[in-house]
Amino acid sequence: MHTLIRRLFWAIFSIILLVGWFYLHVHSSIKLTSSPYEFSISPGSNLKQISQQLEDAGVIHSKWSFILLARYLNRESAIKAGDYQITSNLTQIALLDYLTQGDAKQNAIQFIEGRTFNQLKKILLENPNIQHDTVSLTEQEILFQIGATETVAEGLFFPDTYYFIKGDSDMHILRRAYQAMQTHLHTAWHSRSEDLPLTTPYEALILASIIEKETGMESDRSQIAGVFINRLRKGMKLQTDPSIIYGLGEQFDGNLRKQDLLADQAYNTYTRAGLPPTPIALPSLASIRAALNPAETDALYFVAKGNGESEFSTNLTDHNKAVNKYQKQQK
Repeated sequence: MHTLIRRLFWAIFSIILLVGWFYLHVHSSIKLTSSPYEFSISPGSNLKQISQQLEDAGVIHSKWSFILLARYLNRESAIKAGDYQITSNLTQIALLDYLTQGDAKQNAIQFIEGRTFNQLKKILLENPNIQHDTVSLTEQEILFQIGATETVAEGLFFPDTYYFIKGDSDMHILRRAYQAMQTHLHTAWHSRSEDLPLTTPYEALILASIIEKETGMESDRSQIAGVFINRLRKGMKLQTDPSIIYGLGEQFDGNLRKQDLLADQAYNTYTRAGLPPTPIALPSLASIRAALNPAETDALYFVAKGNGESEFSTNLTDHNKAVNKYQKQQK
């Protein structure tokens, strides 16, 4: 009987000690090693990993009290990834509130439609909050590491705003943008119009990139797509200037000359029939959808009016008149 009482006493005493220990850790202020104190929580981190990280950094005294607190308050999976900054001493409860309210600093980088892969790399390289793991890698090595099956990077990354934590890798961001493009492209491919002269999603991506560079007005996008689809169906050359400019690369000085139209190269759609070998820029989702769901039109030509809009023609005679009117300023 006395043994049972002693065991009960020590059990109650242990519980009291545990509750006291837990209360002390949860309600005592965290002593910051520096102010402001900055740290990051990576996406996909679980409660145990986060608690260990905070303990290792000296933000909290005990990872177990923080784990128990989060579980007791049913916030085990509510902690948000991101960059955090603490400017004053907090209790563990206040810290948990801070980490679950979504007040993390959001770093963002924007991939803009119409940009090339080289321009994309420059944007990544100039961002000081990104870890630059791709600097010494070739284009093919980058594609291999992000799981891409293509051999050329141009046009493969979806233009969007990507949020990341400080120190995130440019490789990780590129992988996300590639996967986003694959998702959007294949979704659009499965809802494409019938009987298009496009045999693969990659061909649709190439055409979408040309549409992106040719489009000045949103309202013209599907009409321009319709012109290119009509020309492909008829076996006509696409004769699109942005493709030639892309092929010229650094040789292009801002002025496209007649000799450039006549000089044969892989991206010269005046000398070669069909699509160029790769995309020429990042196409927007609107351009991808236009390429796969073009407007029904008889037009085979278009020319920029100079105000962002295009003039469409069904025959060469009318097209030449439009060229004289809008480009040569002749009436």
